[in-house]
Amino acid sequence: MTQNTAAAVSAPDAPVLDREETMSRDELEALQLSRLQHTVAYAYERVPLYKRKFDETGVHPSDLRELGDLGKFPYTTKEDLRLEYPFGMFAVPQNEVARIHASSGTTGRPTVVGYTKNDLANWATLVARCFRASGIRPGMKVHNAYGYGLFTGGLGAHAGAEALGCTVIPMSGGQTERQIQLIQDFQPDAILATPSYLLTIADAMAHMGIDPASTSLKYAVLGAEPWTEEMRHELETTMNIKASDIYGLSEVMGPGVAGEAVETQDGCHIWEDHFRPEIIDPFDHTTVLADGEPGELVFTSLTKEALPIIRYRTKDLTRLLPGTARPAHRRIGRITGRSDDMIILRGVNIFPSQIEEIALRIPELSPHFQLEITRPEGKRMDSLTVKIERRENVTGEASSTAALALREQIKIHVGSSCVVDVVEPGSLERSSGKLRRIYDLRPKG
Repeated sequence: MTQNTAAAVSAPDAPVLDREETMSRDELEALQLSRLQHTVAYAYERVPLYKRKFDETGVHPSDLRELGDLGKFPYTTKEDLRLEYPFGMFAVPQNEVARIHASSGTTGRPTVVGYTKNDLANWATLVARCFRASGIRPGMKVHNAYGYGLFTGGLGAHAGAEALGCTVIPMSGGQTERQIQLIQDFQPDAILATPSYLLTIADAMAHMGIDPASTSLKYAVLGAEPWTEEMRHELETTMNIKASDIYGLSEVMGPGVAGEAVETQDGCHIWEDHFRPEIIDPFDHTTVLADGEPGELVFTSLTKEALPIIRYRTKDLTRLLPGTARPAHRRIGRITGRSDDMIILRGVNIFPSQIEEIALRIPELSPHFQLEITRPEGKRMDSLTVKIERRENVTGEASSTAALALREQIKIHVGSSCVVDVVEPGSLERSSGKLRRIYDLRPKG
């Protein structure tokens, strides 16, 4: 849990919670089982891919008699959605689909998701639940810097803020100077963004001679990319705010699958009245792990109409923890990375979040860094270079000392050797949405 040292940010008034947020665990699991039995039967009857996969696996919806039986059913992957492009995963006729979203498709065919009017209403309710947990209250002005369009972040966050009763400022991503102008002029209480883009905004304010801690902002809800406790501390201290996490992915719904409570700041509570989570061994997918064990997060939707999703492999690496602020709803630990974002360097698994966590403990180094993987000519082994900006007013000698410290700490805590290149402030690419951390410069082919 991070303690915000800024006394100006006070705890919000206690909110009125949805009934489902206050259920006992037994009540919640009874609701899950009923909704899960309906969902697997619904998907089997309406989505050809699920009928085919269930039949090939030798399972039938009638085999789901208790929650543990979910492990008998096959997984859904991003590749399944790509193979069924564009609308093969939809369980309702086209005229019942109220909205379509899609991924960028940068690594192949985009994944397409659809929503009925009821799906959109549920989505808005869950995002509103996340925002309320993070300290936002009805009547507050909310600056939305998530990207609008086919990406689920902008419109999903927008609808949730409206459902909560907030005034929404639909800025979208990018145009950082314009973002800052509107924050100064409109005086919002809260901001919605990726953590890396909020850092970009704070840096830009400082360069414009504006103290980032002097704005009207009190709360930030940050998601769409992994971030660390060290990044939270950086943002909270720099901007005099309380920063809470929000989790989601388009294939499961979008933002709002889980949200963090501002009073505990100890990870996102999954809204288990709408989603059943599991953790599996990413290298042995036949093994469902116990709560507390780290692995890959898997979701089954419990209420979705247009696109029910059964045991979707998210590739996000985390663990399930007991609920705290919402005791019946389990939490996910910090997302340590994605199994497909992992760098395997000379047999060692490395995630960008590990580097961020270590670097932000070294005062001379900023949160702005990139990881470059190269294979030097004539060598058989790959090399990792960490390019990281020094903070303003840090001398060359201090930068060299910091580089040695970072290299040593990475070797100790990650187990891999690397080159550390401390560069000038402002010289690395800034985020205008999701930030690219890894640059693979190895020869192709």
